[in-house]
Amino acid sequence: MSGFDHVWLNANLATMDGPAEAPLGIVEDGAVATRGGSIAWVGRRAELPAHAAAVTDCEGAWIFPGLIDCHTHLVFGGNRAGEFEQRLEGATYEEIARAGGGIFSSVRATRAASENALLEAALPRLRGLMAEGVTTVEIKSGYGLDLESEMKMLRVARRLGAELPVEVVTSLLAAHAVPPDHPGGAEGYTDFVAREAIPMAAAAGLADAVDAFCERIAFSPAQTERVFAAARAAGLPVKLHADQLSDLGGAALAARFGALSADHLEYAGAEGLRALAEAGSVAVLLPGATYFIREARHPDIAAMRAAGLRMALSTDMNPGSSPARSLLLMLNLGCTLYRLTVAEALLGVTRHAAAALGLHDRGVLRPGLRADLALFRIGRPAELCYWIGGNPCMGRVVAGRAR
Repeated sequence: MSGFDHVWLNANLATMDGPAEAPLGIVEDGAVATRGGSIAWVGRRAELPAHAAAVTDCEGAWIFPGLIDCHTHLVFGGNRAGEFEQRLEGATYEEIARAGGGIFSSVRATRAASENALLEAALPRLRGLMAEGVTTVEIKSGYGLDLESEMKMLRVARRLGAELPVEVVTSLLAAHAVPPDHPGGAEGYTDFVAREAIPMAAAAGLADAVDAFCERIAFSPAQTERVFAAARAAGLPVKLHADQLSDLGGAALAARFGALSADHLEYAGAEGLRALAEAGSVAVLLPGATYFIREARHPDIAAMRAAGLRMALSTDMNPGSSPARSLLLMLNLGCTLYRLTVAEALLGVTRHAAAALGLHDRGVLRPGLRADLALFRIGRPAELCYWIGGNPCMGRVVAGRAR
């Protein structure tokens, strides 16, 4: 066997590739070897089969697959800290919206911002995730709600991936809300998304998937189906903000279209969750939104487990309902709010998060997959879920290169 490009050794490994009874796939005193940007070997250090051009002594640290934040709205203009202050002083969301606040305040700020301004605002948010061990992040549009601004957001997301050592996956979320300035109302705007926004994003190579918000305050199931049909015609997979505020059958709708994921799911019933599992979709849980908007209803984790539905965790980083800039914090909230096990939470930011993005080349430590690693100075994996605050990440490897 030829030598390796690089070996990381004297480490404990959480491969995320274990059997159902031990899914973390722990290897004590292990090593990971890379060649050409891919993982070439994983196992116990004593069994390492070849020499390497470069060796890193991890001094007992833990190596995980690179973390994946699979649901973010990371590109946006301005923020809504003022509205947060108003709510604490007693203003209702409806009162704030009538005064010009809410999502449309973010839309106005995003439309007004230049592409470079959006990029500069997003860079520190993304760098903060990277510092915690994130190597892949999904970024949605959805605060433009017109053709020019939606494409601008997606171009910024692509530029972020080009400028920083992180993989960026994009989703077109033009069906996020119905802009009050659209002359055709909800039906006309749905036609715009299906006939103009999706084809343009696909032709320009700006979108890797299409997302929509199916809810009474956003798009009906019938309108969402039109958006998904257009995505299918453009050759793009779909995702769905589903059953966050009510059970409109979003989970079942996502399953019918073979969605990569259905996200939120606070009000999804057992039947819809079973349909998602049978379709091979992933449930993306967003505890930051539950915490920030003080939502009393939580996703039915027991029903998800019973259905064998894979669960991912994400920040849902956005200026309105989840201004969360830490994926590690979501591990703790997922366990404390939703009562996930440590294994469920950690799979949720690695293996299952990769599946939620349709990425089959990462999320576990396995030969032949992309060499994305995250190194943590911890004593056991549970510490990533246990601590509130702090960052034990001591390094990342992206496509075989230390970053």
